[in-house]
Amino acid sequence: MASPRLIELWPAAGVRIRAGGVEMRWIDDELAVDLALLAGNGVHEEGSMPFNSPWTRGSAREVGRSVLSFQWAARPHVSAKRLVLEFGVLIDGEPVGIQGASADDWSVLREVETGSWLGRAHQGRGIGSRMRALMLHFCFEAMHAEHVVSAAFTDNAASNAVSLRTGYELDGVQRVVREGVAATQTRYRMDRDRWLQVRAANQQLIGADVEVIGVEALLADLEPVEPAS
Repeated sequence: MASPRLIELWPAAGVRIRAGGVEMRWIDDELAVDLALLAGNGVHEEGSMPFNSPWTRGSAREVGRSVLSFQWAARPHVSAKRLVLEFGVLIDGEPVGIQGASADDWSVLREVETGSWLGRAHQGRGIGSRMRALMLHFCFEAMHAEHVVSAAFTDNAASNAVSLRTGYELDGVQRVVREGVAATQTRYRMDRDRWLQVRAANQQLIGADVEVIGVEALLADLEPVEPAS
């Protein structure tokens, strides 16, 4: 866990979201290594690619290094202009994947985009829906977001199912390049009014009361800096 001195300097390091046996927290180096090793053991079937960037291609060591390099690069982006929050997901203390949210111009738009992955050994158990529901709770209830969006390739049945199960509404399609070939993604969106409609159903998915730690200091850190007069 992050030390009090680090949290004082970097409040994002102190953020934790807990509900029953599920915990999402800032990824320190020790947790990053655990998650890198988990990803090296597989995230999806060999013939598929659920991500825009094919970071899961290569040996276990290469995949693990991709996880580490991404996490290290993401850490500095905690500002009103560019916000990236990457949380390790733990079930009863065991790392199972990552749930993230990112935003540009957060202080103006109040909109974040979610993304996630689970180690293959932990898939098919409803964890993906629980951690997405927990992230939605965090974004709307703790961060006071106005919009949360997500996207998934049309051939990624699991991710599309999670978005629909947690209550996102369809927001069109987009064509992107995936490993050098055109592919189609389905977009999803949830605004605050929609969240209020589906909040109770998501609470049932979460299955326990939610505890959020450290968000007040993070929000204070995200206030836009007024230019000097």
